[in-house]
Amino acid sequence: MIPAAFEYYRPKDMAGVLSLLEKHGDDARVMAGGHSLIPMMKLRMADVPHLIDLQDVGGMSDIEISGDSIKIGALVTQTKIIDHAGLAEAAPILSEAALQIADPQVRYMGTVGGNVANGDPGNDMPGLMQCLNAIFTVIGTDGERQIAARDFYEGAYATAREDDEVLTAVIIPMPKGGYAYEKQKRKIGDYATAAAAVQIVSGGGACVSASIAMTNLSDVPVFSADAGAALVGTSVDEAALKAAVTAMLGDIDPTEDNRGPVAFKNHVAGIILRRAIARAWSRA
Repeated sequence: MIPAAFEYYRPKDMAGVLSLLEKHGDDARVMAGGHSLIPMMKLRMADVPHLIDLQDVGGMSDIEISGDSIKIGALVTQTKIIDHAGLAEAAPILSEAALQIADPQVRYMGTVGGNVANGDPGNDMPGLMQCLNAIFTVIGTDGERQIAARDFYEGAYATAREDDEVLTAVIIPMPKGGYAYEKQKRKIGDYATAAAAVQIVSGGGACVSASIAMTNLSDVPVFSADAGAALVGTSVDEAALKAAVTAMLGDIDPTEDNRGPVAFKNHVAGIILRRAIARAWSRA
């Protein structure tokens, strides 16, 4: 389909972006790579009279790795995540997840900022960022602030970011231990039926800490503190796996759609979570 008519802007700096957002209010939306927003506009699921393209705004296309954290600019593409040698060493779970997003054409243009800021419960990065306890930096007319990924999502396409704010960067504490991102989908390019991000730290043959989040099983990504806690102090044996899956099934709330009925989604969620935990534990 063809989107409704809109005005297109391509400001050169953040001041220009914020000025347009202040001027047009709820009628304006910012766009990074466009692979989340443009399809919604074509399907008339989003009415955007004023579209603000961020591509010419500097300072949001870099990846910075320090001793204790990783900072990823909002305009960093999934392909850059995959190809970045430093990230491959410091946080390989990022490329493992990015490689499972859509297809190479989408990954070439799709950005980290667009993936996390849109609030789409089917996107891969939101759950991953909750698992990694990331912080989102946003800037608006009242200045800059930071929002925890675990507090950012309020509902489908609803987030803690205000309409006059722009997400500029993602800050991730340096990942530790074993990791895994597992995803089940109907075909290449599709959203997940269920996906799981897991990070496990081991010590003395037991799980010391565990962080677990799942994707597309509720109207928001689901970080389950109880699922992670079920693994702590165990050797991640069958009883611990069963307890973690039970805890996660109590936290998710899937709905029936063309990916299957609720019972099927719960079944898939359990299988995918088990796989992700087992793989993360093997790497811990």
